Amino acid sequence: MPAGERVYTGLEILQQENFQHSEPLSLCRLRSRKAGSAMLPGMAQKPSIAIVGVGNLGTALAFALREAGYRIESVVARSRGNSLARARRLAKLTGARAVVGSDEVKAGILWLCVPDTEIARAAVSLADEFRGRGKIALHSSGAFGSEILEPLRRRGAAVASVHPLMTFVRGSRPSLAGVSFAIEGDPAAMRAARRIVRNLGGEPHAISRNQKTAYHAWGTFASPLLTALLATTEEVAALAGVSKKAARQRMLPILLQTIKNYGTFGAAAGFSGPIIRGDVETVRRHLKVLRAAPVPRQVYVALARAALEYLPAKNRKSLRSLLESAGG
Repeated sequence: MPAGERVYTGLEILQQENFQHSEPLSLCRLRSRKAGSAMLPGMAQKPSIAIVGVGNLGTALAFALREAGYRIESVVARSRGNSLARARRLAKLTGARAVVGSDEVKAGILWLCVPDTEIARAAVSLADEFRGRGKIALHSSGAFGSEILEPLRRRGAAVASVHPLMTFVRGSRPSLAGVSFAIEGDPAAMRAARRIVRNLGGEPHAISRNQKTAYHAWGTFASPLLTALLATTEEVAALAGVSKKAARQRMLPILLQTIKNYGTFGAAAGFSGPIIRGDVETVRRHLKVLRAAPVPRQVYVALARAALEYLPAKNRKSLRSLLESAGG
C-alpha cells in the first residue's frame, strides 16, 4: 500500500457516498484486511452466515453483519454472469466465498435476500446443499411468512422470516440502529434471529403469520408510497414554476420538520395547514388550480379525506361536501 494512503472500511465508503455528495470512492480502493479475512471481535463465538442475493438489502446486510462480528461464510449468486460477478465483489470485501446456488453452503445460517418472487425457487434450489439439524434459514420478505422456506425446513433447518422496516436503495446503506425487525417462524430460528437483530443494533418484534400482509402494506405506506407522494409534490411545484431539482432542495426543511414533529408530538399535534383551520376557501382554490394536474388533484382529495377522518379539523361538514363535489 502506498505510504500515507488510508485504508477504508466498507462502512466508511458507503457513508461517504450517502452523506458527502462528492464523487464516491471506488470500491477497488477498499483494502479489506487481506480481502476481509481478518477476524473481527466476537466472530469466533457467532455462527457463520451465508447471504443469498447481492442486491441492495443483501449487500447492506453483509456489511452490517460483518461489522457486528459475524463471519460471512459465503455470498450466493442465483446464477452466473453479472450476479456472480457482484457476488465475487461483495465476497472479496467481506472475506467470504462467492458461490452459485448449486454449490455447497457451509454456513450455519442461510439468509435469503432475493426478491419476493424468487424466494420459493431459491429455497428449492438450496435445499440439497443446506441441510442438517441445528441449521437456520431466514428470508427478509415483508409480505411472505416463513412457510415459503418449507423445502429447507424439510431438510432439517429451522426457518423464520426477518424483515427490517427500512428502505434500501442503490448507493445507500442506512444504519440499522433502532430499526424494527418483524420476526416470525420456528422457535429456534426466531431465537437466533432475535440475537442477530440485537447485535445489529435493531429491535426484534414478533409478528404472526396472518399479520404479514397488513404489516407489509404498513411498510409500503411508510416509505414507497411516501416517496410517490413526494414525486407528486414535484408535479405540483411545477405548476408554481419550480423545477423538480429545486423543489426537492426547497422542500427538505419542511419535510424534515414535519417528520420531527410527527416523531415528537404524534400525528394530531403535528398537523397544520388549511384543513385543521377549516379554511374551506383555500382548499377550494387548491382544487381549482389542481385541475391542471389531474393525478395530484386525486391525491390531494384522497389525503384531505384521510385528514378529515384521522386528524383534527374545523368545518368538517363543509370540507367533506367540497371534497365530494370535487369527485376525487
